[in-house]
Amino acid sequence: MAGRFLSLFKPIARALPEIKAPERRVRFNEKLFWTGLVLVIFLVMSEVPLYGVTSTTALGQLTALRVIFASTRGTLMELGIGPIVTGGLILQLLIGSDMIEADMNNPEDRGLFTSANKVFAIALTGIQASAYIIGGMYGALTGTQAIFIFLQLLAAGVMVLLMDELVQKGWGFGSGISLFIMAGVAQKVFLDCFYASPAVDQYGSSGVFVALGQSLFNPKISALGIIARLPGSAQDTQYPSIVGFLATVGAFLVVIYMEGVRVELPLSYAGYKGYRSRYPIKLLYVSNLPVIFASALFANVYFFSEIFWHSYNVGNTNFWINLLGQFQQYTPPNATATTTPQIIPSGGLVYYVTAPRNFLQIASAPGQALGYLGILVVFCVVFSLTWLEVGGLGPSTVAQQLVDSGMEIPGYRRSGKAIEAILKRYIPVVTVIGGIIVGFVAGIGDFFSVFGSGMGILLSVGIIYQYYETLMQERATEMYPAFRRIFGE
Repeated sequence: MAGRFLSLFKPIARALPEIKAPERRVRFNEKLFWTGLVLVIFLVMSEVPLYGVTSTTALGQLTALRVIFASTRGTLMELGIGPIVTGGLILQLLIGSDMIEADMNNPEDRGLFTSANKVFAIALTGIQASAYIIGGMYGALTGTQAIFIFLQLLAAGVMVLLMDELVQKGWGFGSGISLFIMAGVAQKVFLDCFYASPAVDQYGSSGVFVALGQSLFNPKISALGIIARLPGSAQDTQYPSIVGFLATVGAFLVVIYMEGVRVELPLSYAGYKGYRSRYPIKLLYVSNLPVIFASALFANVYFFSEIFWHSYNVGNTNFWINLLGQFQQYTPPNATATTTPQIIPSGGLVYYVTAPRNFLQIASAPGQALGYLGILVVFCVVFSLTWLEVGGLGPSTVAQQLVDSGMEIPGYRRSGKAIEAILKRYIPVVTVIGGIIVGFVAGIGDFFSVFGSGMGILLSVGIIYQYYETLMQERATEMYPAFRRIFGE
């Protein structure tokens, strides 16, 4: 039975735009087509500028978080998947803290939860779009311009929501959110490696391998200097470097290894004596969701603190806003007269949820580095534990699922309580350890300037791994229809 809060969304659900689930089996090639089409539309929207915008304010280090949220500054994908993830984060926390009653095993509650998530996402799209406009992110606008930009951002947000729903409802593979994150990170990694720009200083092109090529023909560019390519000061944005590339490869390998670490519990089928199986409890038991939620939290802290600072606290004189975030404007030494100053966090909560992204920044502010890493790890653990019950991954839920499917642990009586007691020895511990590990990998990856950010690499590897498993399963059921019963199709 739906809780009182979720019941409020019953009448609203009928008016929301919706993608209907397929009433037939969608074949592999058709799913591939719809997934590819959604990806192409996303990439096109990432390149289409907002009509009526003539200038934008540089948001400094928020750029790294934009990669994770598939957001591109000044385009239709300005807000990316941020409102969807934030809406889901709010609901997950409300349900996890028992402030909202919901049984996620109940189809009615799951449907109302989806509707509530959709309402929250649309509402947050409007709120964030309004905040960008009111906060002066697009400069001085007339009333007509402001309304037109707001409508563009709102329409783009609804479009992203529907594309995600199209993929998730079974027309495509995986989820649209995962697809967009993976595309954004892959694009950033590719550009950091191969983006070709003129050699305007001693560091050469923005792409590290293009810069290496330029160093062969330009004596002013040192191939040795490209190894680290540290900026002139701790405030400058670091160029992609060979160190960053090696750290990116290392992060990929570490995460791939962690994806394969698991504890396997022996199982047997009660109805088929002698038939054995295993239930895998992965080290990354709740996958990459804690990192997505932590990223959403950090991005919103950065976003709203920057908006409040820009609107009410440019001089950093308001005590209460200073607690949330203090900023300073910084102009790089090689800037031209038309260069927009960067806005750099200098204090408050936002300072400690922003990762130092080069060795100079860590050396000049070790407290920020330790604070960021500690906060990230704590929130990854908190979100991991919260997702156990919200996502139906807790010991009691899994035990009941195993019993309902006719499974039992050899040597124990076929009882949900007995299986639950065994699972409680492993699942909570693995969840906490997994949350700590993903927090450290994401944070330390940022410190070593990995391409696409530490969080981005962690998310993309997990998403690629999930897509691999999904595609193999789809191909198997396509070739051997009898497997559909095994996979519950």
